[in-house]
Amino acid sequence: MDDATLQFYRRNAEAYAQREITSRHARLTKFLALLPTDAAILELGCGAGGDAAEMIARGYDVTPTDGSPELAALASRKLGRPVATLLFHDLDAVEVYDGIWANACLLHVPREQLSGVLALIHRALKPGGAFYASYKAGESDGRDALDRYYNYPTEDWLRETYAQAGDWRDLSIETGEVKAFDDAMAEMFFVFACRGP
Repeated sequence: MDDATLQFYRRNAEAYAQREITSRHARLTKFLALLPTDAAILELGCGAGGDAAEMIARGYDVTPTDGSPELAALASRKLGRPVATLLFHDLDAVEVYDGIWANACLLHVPREQLSGVLALIHRALKPGGAFYASYKAGESDGRDALDRYYNYPTEDWLRETYAQAGDWRDLSIETGEVKAFDDAMAEMFFVFACRGP
């Protein structure tokens, strides 16, 4: 992960946690509908734990993680359970999870590294496992007003990158707009996919 971006989240963990909006929306519900009721879910980039709390409340076996030790500690306090610090490149699980939820975090992975990270996610999923991630749309990578790195993909580039990373089925990309931490509106891609057999 881009070091300047990681340091931003480490320095601003408290402020980021106070602003955090839980993804209690149609996308989280759609993701969970793809899973068995007792599914094991890995969350990447859990932030302060809002989405994990919602999934746990719905009865899922959730393993929340974040790349920032400070955010992981905040999430641990919120959830009342340990939250591991995990960088995407260090994911070493093999066919462990029924689902992987990566809301607004893989958008920080440098473009040349995203295929490799997606391959690790593919490997960590059980065959047929569901995967969700979101990205800020764009034409080429760059930084926002807070100096955070974004890969800013096009839809075609995303589809090609996923295809390089593994065999995905039922890959769909929805579009929408969100208000970011810097208060700017951002066009988004919301990607759902399932690992092939």
